[in-house]
Amino acid sequence: MATIFDAIGKLFSDETSIAVADTKEYIYYRPSKRIDLKIQPGDPIKEGTITHKALVGGQKIAEFIERDLFGMPYYGMAVPLIQDGELEGCVSAIFPTLTHGKTVVTVKHNDGWVPVPFPDIMYLEASDRKTHVVSDKLTGTHKYTLNEFDFLLPKDYFVRCHRSFIVNVNFIQEIYPDTNSTLVLIMKNQTKISVSQSYTSYFRKLLAF
Repeated sequence: MATIFDAIGKLFSDETSIAVADTKEYIYYRPSKRIDLKIQPGDPIKEGTITHKALVGGQKIAEFIERDLFGMPYYGMAVPLIQDGELEGCVSAIFPTLTHGKTVVTVKHNDGWVPVPFPDIMYLEASDRKTHVVSDKLTGTHKYTLNEFDFLLPKDYFVRCHRSFIVNVNFIQEIYPDTNSTLVLIMKNQTKISVSQSYTSYFRKLLAF
């Protein structure tokens, strides 16, 4: 069982805490380097936490939680574990809150690092176990996963369109229908990016077409 938990932890960077619970208490917790809610296996699930909300609602939850519950604010994503129609537990990812005013992503480029302003980022791609940040001027890599960038980037112009891509809608040149009710994006640098079937209706709704 520990191997499964370790595998779940590897989906996220060392800056993300991971909590696994059954329906009543936590059974596994991995604190991160930046946020530690001091959860211990055996601790009861507190009402109002991201884990509790996912268990009660029976669906994925992603939201900001105030500092009252654990002494520090955090942003969390939680997914209930359901087997044969029965609720069995929940996996939660806990991200540190961001410093107000952060407006750049500092990417690894050649032998150094380059801060790239959010509006200059064209898209992000997860491949080869890295996140590639593509701007109109350069391409670099970052240690955050796409799930973490989902929280970090402004929601008004960054959209998840595939498990491997987040795009800046301001850099979409054209959109075409593709097979099986999916879409293809032509970015302004002529890169073609697929909108997967699971994201197509969400993507169309956000862009209102």
